[in-house]
Amino acid sequence: MRKNLAARIGVWSAHHRKTAIIGWLLFVVLTAGVGGASGMVEMSASEQGAGESAKAEKILDDAGIEHPAGELLMVSGRTAGGWENAARDVTEGLRGTGETQKIDKPLASGDGRSALIRFEIKGDPTTAPDRVQPVLDAVRDAGKTHQDVRFYQFGDASSGKWLGDLLADDLKKAELTAVPLALGILLVAFGAVVAALLPVGLALTACMAAFGLLSLASHQLHLFQTTYSVMFLMGLAVGVDYCLFYLRRERDERAAGRDAETALRIAAATSGRAVLVSGVTVMVAMAGMFLSGLMLFKGFALATILVVFIAMLGSVTVLPALLAWLGDRIDAGRVPFLNRRKKKGARETGAVAGALLAPVLARPKLFAVAAVAVLLALAAPALGMKTEELGLEKQFGSDSSLSVAYRNITTAFPGGPAPARVVVKADDIGSAGVREALAEFDTVTVHPARNIAEIEVPLAGNGSDARSKAALAELRDERVPAVFGDTGAEVHVTGALAGSVDFNDQLKRGIFPVFVFITVVTFLLMLFCFRSYVIAVTAIVLNLLSVVAAYGVMVAVFQHGWGAELIGSEGVGAIESWMPLFVLVVLFGLSMDYHVFVVSRIREARDRGLDTRAAIREGIRRTAGAVTGAAAIMVAVFAVFGTLSMQDMQQMGVGLAVAVLLDATLVRMVLLPSVMALLGERNWRTPKWLRWLPELGHGEQDEAADAPEGPRHAAPVS
Repeated sequence: MRKNLAARIGVWSAHHRKTAIIGWLLFVVLTAGVGGASGMVEMSASEQGAGESAKAEKILDDAGIEHPAGELLMVSGRTAGGWENAARDVTEGLRGTGETQKIDKPLASGDGRSALIRFEIKGDPTTAPDRVQPVLDAVRDAGKTHQDVRFYQFGDASSGKWLGDLLADDLKKAELTAVPLALGILLVAFGAVVAALLPVGLALTACMAAFGLLSLASHQLHLFQTTYSVMFLMGLAVGVDYCLFYLRRERDERAAGRDAETALRIAAATSGRAVLVSGVTVMVAMAGMFLSGLMLFKGFALATILVVFIAMLGSVTVLPALLAWLGDRIDAGRVPFLNRRKKKGARETGAVAGALLAPVLARPKLFAVAAVAVLLALAAPALGMKTEELGLEKQFGSDSSLSVAYRNITTAFPGGPAPARVVVKADDIGSAGVREALAEFDTVTVHPARNIAEIEVPLAGNGSDARSKAALAELRDERVPAVFGDTGAEVHVTGALAGSVDFNDQLKRGIFPVFVFITVVTFLLMLFCFRSYVIAVTAIVLNLLSVVAAYGVMVAVFQHGWGAELIGSEGVGAIESWMPLFVLVVLFGLSMDYHVFVVSRIREARDRGLDTRAAIREGIRRTAGAVTGAAAIMVAVFAVFGTLSMQDMQQMGVGLAVAVLLDATLVRMVLLPSVMALLGERNWRTPKWLRWLPELGHGEQDEAADAPEGPRHAAPVS
């Protein structure tokens, strides 16, 4: 009999189960151990940015100029000058920690009620967050002594410590919440502890191996600090999904009367093949992020490709070995009232799905139009989407101590927390022309040995609003060229706002080639898989509808704040700048899980001789349980991230959860069958110019044709 690649791998694994299982465990232990020992390397400021601001940071990096972690401390009294004693005491406390340097004299605000103290943390700025605790303690002690005065601290080290602690707590929360949720859903789906533990165990081991490999890779491609969170989210979701599809098909075939070996072969040839196609499609879609021109997305691409590849590999190799070893023990630990294992000879009927599908197939045009209308209505808010690189004060929520400190300091001292920084590089920084130009600015630091100067320029506004952006544009387009135009010096403007603006501009340039890449590659993969350009085009259109609907919900909740309080969040007036591109790529990949799985089953029924509508009905009903379970797990995992502390994690979690929910329900159960019913036989028509494509089997016939139906209760594969 002819076996596809997934079937060959599955059969080999089942007959060499010790080799497959031990090999998988060794792979996970070695990669996790070596990667953990190597540690992760984070990207620098110049690597994280883009455009002019990245060039400025690169000049400083190449020259070896490091900026000590700067801190701002505002002391506010009830009356003018009421802060003086507290400022004196806290300054002494800061010096006493031994961790500070260059403590400036207090700078009074316009009304005299507040004073701003600037200082630096000694030593390597990258490790400053780990050493800032004594400084925070000194400020806290001063607050206890001077209870009539308020202290507001914001800076590189304090915010870095806050962020690091928060990310660690959030990742732990995600692990402790998402894993039990996935396990609970699988218990409901399978009704047995062992069957539920198997997908979760494989997904977690895939994540462990991917963590190790990513740590090793980070020494060549430096990573953003949230990359591990993204990897865990993707790994748990797709790892459980792939195992669920495979395991569900094997159990269905056993319930239909197949012996253990034949059931496993059919599952490998059908669901295993769908896992391979889906996994390759997801990885190729993720590879599109390499075209963005941003190292942030290159790291995301590498992380997601690694974890999807390992999850896919485990699903088609070690999973068949475990199923062969467990045999009927897969049903061990049955949960009362939950176990719904069907009797021998009965197949998955999908009665509920069939009942919902009947009116869709009876009036496909009506349901297609209605489904598209709902998705477009959800997408409508996306027309007003605004993106920006959210600062820490927006990431943590308006009520967090960090945000309160930033807001109060910005109000009392505009431009203080986030001034623009002009970097000047000249052949001779001491030349008359350059000296004359530098004299036009107030705060200038010259590095004569490196022929570099830095200028701090406060910006009007709050650091991210329209006034600040206008001030930045005026600085870049008018003031800097006018002052340095004739000096021959290389001049670039950087800073928090400049970095955000440049990052957004690069995203706008990069999203088009990424979009073209993933659509073209998805089209070609679907064309190769199904030999039908109609199926390929349909897949792309349905994916886009899911994506724009997710965009609309994200804008409504996080930009406008509609219903944000229901998830413990708030509207911040913008979407995180990297989120639209990331969501586009991830959803384009993940939606193929369901699409390939469902359409493969429809094509399988069609190849058995059913007409298109009958094939749609059978394919949807056969896959309804698996798709529902898989979607519930993905939605649950993503929703957990929607409840975390950071705004970008909330946006990502809610956006992906909504999109998967819509994709698995409205799109796959209503729009897909209605569109395919309207297209009829055109779904499967292969033009003459495409008949050179190899014809891939989609059904169980090749695997089961030579296998006997009995014995019905055959022993597990040995």
